[in-house]
Amino acid sequence: MGIGRRVVAQFLVDRRVLTLAFARMADGVGNSFLIIVIPLFIASDAVGGATFGLEEAMIIGIVLSLFGIVNSSFQPFTGRLSDRVGRRKPFILVGLGGLTVTNLAYLFAESYTSLLVIRGLQGLSVSFIVPASVALVNELATTGDRGGNMGVYNTFRLIGFGAGPIGAGAVVNLGPYTLPAGVTISGFDAAFYVAAITAALSSVLVTILVSDPDGTSANAGADLSIAIRDPTGKRLLDPIFTLGVVSLFMAAAIALFATIQPQVNARLEQGSTWFGLQFAAFILAQVLLQTPIGRACDRYGRKPFILGGMLLLIPSTLVQGFVVTSETMLLARLIQGIAGAMVFAPGLALAGDLAGAGESGSKLSILTMSFGFGLAVGPLASGALIGYGFAVPFVFGTVLAVVGSILVYTQIEETLETYTPLPIPTFGDD
Repeated sequence: MGIGRRVVAQFLVDRRVLTLAFARMADGVGNSFLIIVIPLFIASDAVGGATFGLEEAMIIGIVLSLFGIVNSSFQPFTGRLSDRVGRRKPFILVGLGGLTVTNLAYLFAESYTSLLVIRGLQGLSVSFIVPASVALVNELATTGDRGGNMGVYNTFRLIGFGAGPIGAGAVVNLGPYTLPAGVTISGFDAAFYVAAITAALSSVLVTILVSDPDGTSANAGADLSIAIRDPTGKRLLDPIFTLGVVSLFMAAAIALFATIQPQVNARLEQGSTWFGLQFAAFILAQVLLQTPIGRACDRYGRKPFILGGMLLLIPSTLVQGFVVTSETMLLARLIQGIAGAMVFAPGLALAGDLAGAGESGSKLSILTMSFGFGLAVGPLASGALIGYGFAVPFVFGTVLAVVGSILVYTQIEETLETYTPLPIPTFGDD
């Protein structure tokens, strides 16, 4: 019972934070559904028209990556706009409404051009959701529980993202479906309906149970610039800008694995099932550790976890270029997930500590934008470098992790005024 109470206590946060976390979990299911469904949809006879001289595989890659590029590119603007307005909830609802509509729009998509337009609009919709959601979590928290709140929010969001692909293929393959009214829909249509329903459900949850905190104020005088130099003069770089660079490096190192499945499977003499487990290991570690690490950084400080995570990222990335067994690769990916969990929630908490009144949207969007770009850079880098040798992409990722560790150590200061130093094991003479 003691363990059960401690687990429950980990998730005791403001009701609005928990509701927002569940809402993001629901729309995460729908979004990750499409990662599996869209390639199958493009490969089917349902889509045709001009291919712009590109192969089908390239079109799939462009359609999938367009979402992240548009999403990340617009986050600083939507985050700053929510600061100027002084409200977060309307931005979240606009984004969720856009997701609902665009998910339904796939039912009428018959050309590659229409898919590109829909996917781009989805990225724009999510750019309204992410900065406003993270800013709202930040403003509902205090310095003493900010890390825990960020951890809970990210945990449920990742649960949704990880759960979607599990059922997506089954929904498509088990179609067509006959509804009670005698209407028959294909497996693809069913998948798009599921994605739309999850986004609509998120909208309902946010509408009914989430509200902006009373302390949120408009910051109409803010501009769109991102500070690069430290305004205090204590360090060379602004700490939030530094965290953004570190987030980009971390995401890129982790995402190297995503696009080289054939090479990984050939080297390790394994099938797609093993690759799926290795890919999912990172998400599993994130789900299990985001909340406890977030809670821990509220007690022991932000910087030790961020620095520790980046240092752990170095060997866990490098070893992937030299492993020869599936089990070792699985372990390396799991350790990478631990490293990511140590960086992400404490990093958001530290940026939240530094954000002034009415600045949460713009400041925290730097981290979320950078992470999104990192997820795009990683696969592109591994695709370009794998031809020079299997280990080369992972060596590249290791270099990024080393540089990121140096930046954290030299350019970031602890933001908690009072905290308990992490216990350091000692070895006495027994």
